[in-house]
Amino acid sequence: MAFLLPILLAVLLSLLGGLYFLGAFRQRRPGEPPLDKGPIPWLGHGLEFGRDASRFLERMRKKHGDIFTVQLGGKYFTIMMDPLSYGAVVKEARAKLDFIGNKKIFVLRALGYKMIENAGNIADVSKRHLMGDGLKLLTEAMMYNLQNLMLHSIGTGEEQKTWIKDRLFMYCYNIVFRGGYLSLFGNVRPETSGSTEKANELDRQQSEKRFTEFFEFDPLVAKQAFGILNPREMMTAKRLKKMIWNELSVQKIKTKDNVSGWVTDSHQMRAEIGMKEFMIDRFMFVMLWASQSNTGPSSFWLLLHLLKYPEAMTAVKVEVDKIVRESGQEVRRGGPLINLTRDMLQKTPILDSVMEETLRLTAAPILNRGVLQDMTLKMADGHGYGLRKGDFVLLFPYTSFHIDPEIHPDPQSFKYDRFLNPDGSRKTDFYKGGKKLKSSTMPWGAGISMCPGRFFASNELKQFVFLMLLYFDMELTNPDEEIPHFDPGRCGLGTMHPIRDMDFRYRLRF
Repeated sequence: MAFLLPILLAVLLSLLGGLYFLGAFRQRRPGEPPLDKGPIPWLGHGLEFGRDASRFLERMRKKHGDIFTVQLGGKYFTIMMDPLSYGAVVKEARAKLDFIGNKKIFVLRALGYKMIENAGNIADVSKRHLMGDGLKLLTEAMMYNLQNLMLHSIGTGEEQKTWIKDRLFMYCYNIVFRGGYLSLFGNVRPETSGSTEKANELDRQQSEKRFTEFFEFDPLVAKQAFGILNPREMMTAKRLKKMIWNELSVQKIKTKDNVSGWVTDSHQMRAEIGMKEFMIDRFMFVMLWASQSNTGPSSFWLLLHLLKYPEAMTAVKVEVDKIVRESGQEVRRGGPLINLTRDMLQKTPILDSVMEETLRLTAAPILNRGVLQDMTLKMADGHGYGLRKGDFVLLFPYTSFHIDPEIHPDPQSFKYDRFLNPDGSRKTDFYKGGKKLKSSTMPWGAGISMCPGRFFASNELKQFVFLMLLYFDMELTNPDEEIPHFDPGRCGLGTMHPIRDMDFRYRLRF
C-alpha cells in the first residue's frame, strides 16, 4: 500500500491546485470590497456579464453597493459605481494602476497586433494628427470623401428626385466608415487609374469591399478578446484578419494618394524601431478598428434621434442653414458642393448637444485598469478599500453617469437641449449628491485611455449630418416604430449596436 501514498498525494495536490486556480479559496480580506465569486468555479459571473453587462452591474450594485469585486473568467474585477470616485482611478499613478497592459492583451487577442513601442510616442503622433492643424487636414479629406460617396451622382438625371429605400443602420455605418477609411488610408491615384473620375469610382468600390469585411469581422472582436470563439468563428476571424491585413499593408498604402499623416508617421515610427513589416500591417488594422468601429454606429443613433424627434430636427436644420448662409455658400441645383470647414463645425452648439445626448444614451465603454501592486483606493466619501496585485479595476460610465437620474433627470428620455443653457451656450454644470461633477458623460473614456481621435470622430459625425440635412429629404418608413433596444453583446467596446435595423427613405432636395 505504501506505493499508493505518493499517487494519492499527487492527486490531492493536483485537486487543491485546480481548486486554487478556479478561485475556490479566495476570501475577502479586511478592508477589501465585498467579494462575489459567482455561481460557477473560475468562470464566476462571466456568462451573465457577457450577456448583458449593464444589467449585471446594476444588479451587483443593488446587492453590494458602489464598490464590489467579482470573478469573471478566472480574473477578479473590482468595479466602481460611484461617479464622484472615478477621479481616484483615472488620476492614479500608472505604477499602481495600468491601462497599457490591458490594451496590449486586447489588441493581441482581437486584432493580432503585439505592442512593443513606447506609449508616449504613440500619444504624440495621435495628438499631432488628430488635433489642431492635423485635424484640419483630416476634416478636409473627410469632406472630399463623403462628397464622393454621397453626392457623386448629383446632376446626372431628374430620376434622382425619386425616393430611395434603405436600412438606416447599414446606410449610416457604410457611408461614415468608408469616408473615414479613405480619409485615413488614402485614395486611388488618378494617374494609375486613368482619370480623377475613374479614381473616385475605384475609391467607392474598394471602400465598399473594406466595409463588407469590417462589418463581418466586428461582431467577433469581443469574443476574441475574451477567448470564447467557437471553431467556426475562429476560422472566420482568421480569414477576415488576413484579408484586411493584406489590404492595409504597407506596400498597398504606398500606392495611394492623400494618406493621412497619422498613418504615415505611425508606420515610420514603427519601422525606425525595427518592427517587422507584417506587424506594421497589423497595426494598420488596429488604427482602422480604433478609429472607425464606433463612428458609423454613432451616426445611426444620431440621425435616428433627429428623425424620431421633429423638434430636434428643426432646431438642428435651422442651425445648419444659418452656418452655411453665413459662410457665403448656398445649396442649389447646378451649384458647387458645400465645403464644410473645421471653423464651421465649431459653431454648432445645438448639434453638439444632440450629439452628446445621443452618446449619453448609446455609448457604453468600459474603462479597465490593471492593479500592479497591493494598494488602497480612496472613495469620495473618505473610505479606503484594499486592491490586490493582479486584479483589475473596472469603471462603467453608462450606469454610473449616463443613466443616473440624479445627474440626468428622466435619463431614458432623449432631450436634445439637455446640454444647453437657456442662452444657448453649452451646459457643463451637473451634480451628484450636491457636488458638481467634472464630467457628466464619458463616451470617449477618461484619463490616459481617453480616445485621442474623439475630435476627428466628432467632426465625421457632424459632416455626415450636415450633408444629409443640406442635400436630402429623409423620413422613416414607419415613423411610429419604436427605437430598437441594444445588442448587449457589444457592451463595453463603445457605441452600442441596435438589435434590429430600421427602414428609411431619402431623396435629393432639389
